Amino acid sequence: MNWNLLSISDLSREEIDSILVTARKDFLELSRRDIKKVPTLRGRTIIDLFFEKSTRTSTSFELAGKRLSADVINVKADSSAVGKGESLKDTVLTLNAYRPDILVVRHPHVGAPAFMARYTQAHVVNAGDGKGEHPTQCLLDIFSLKQTYGELDGLKVAIVGDILHSRVARSNIAGFRKMGMQVRLIAPPALLPRGVESLGAEVSHTLDDLKKVDVIYLLRMQKERHEGANYLPSLREYISHYCVGRRHVRPDQRVLHPGPINRGVEIESELADADGNMILQQVEAGLAVRMAVLYRIIIDNAATAGSEVRNIQAVG
Repeated sequence: MNWNLLSISDLSREEIDSILVTARKDFLELSRRDIKKVPTLRGRTIIDLFFEKSTRTSTSFELAGKRLSADVINVKADSSAVGKGESLKDTVLTLNAYRPDILVVRHPHVGAPAFMARYTQAHVVNAGDGKGEHPTQCLLDIFSLKQTYGELDGLKVAIVGDILHSRVARSNIAGFRKMGMQVRLIAPPALLPRGVESLGAEVSHTLDDLKKVDVIYLLRMQKERHEGANYLPSLREYISHYCVGRRHVRPDQRVLHPGPINRGVEIESELADADGNMILQQVEAGLAVRMAVLYRIIIDNAATAGSEVRNIQAVG
């Protein structure tokens, strides 16, 4: 594995498979044990640096580090020196002086984690950079699909919603195709990136095409990234054409959503609560996969450096 995880493109299909095997074999069942910690990263330091609001990603990375017995420090933008005008470069130089092993970074600007990686010896994990990428979300989505379908080659997935502003969509298009899946994008023309066809996905503008896929992946409207632009005549019109409900979904189809959910906008409440969706399965997968990512970054690179690799074993 590479020293940093900045993009899903940093990983080969074989490396993705290897991470997911580690998540499944070593960490998925850990949350269901009475004792939920392993000593694998004892003595290591992980700093979670979040410049944007987050529930699922920040919580799962914090729990992942702690359940691996690492020392985890959480830094939020509103409580950091950035609020006093400190530059991103000076922030990472300051944190690097503490000699952390891993920096987990979420930032509103595309490329910020890659920029930070230039000024630290720590391994950097991109936890979402603006509308750039979100590689660990892609990994947990692939993991969830493998748990449900097994073989992914030829699986047909529709990604529906605000594709233009979605870092999840960018990572998932690349990651899903790398795993042999066929990707269709469904959105109004104004919410699709220019030249989107070059990404290798089919494009359509109607929910009628949901009948052509096995998996429906819904995205929320990211109004905070619209920067005052009017991409649609009205939210009501978007809802009337692109809000997915149970009537759109066959019993054999599965529904995913990275969260947070906006009920009544991209997904009807009844579908959000239906047994056929995989939304909470994704949340559970996120913890196991992020534990596997942190573990593999440290252990794989320690092995490369000739260090002794310690076996995973439950505490107590």
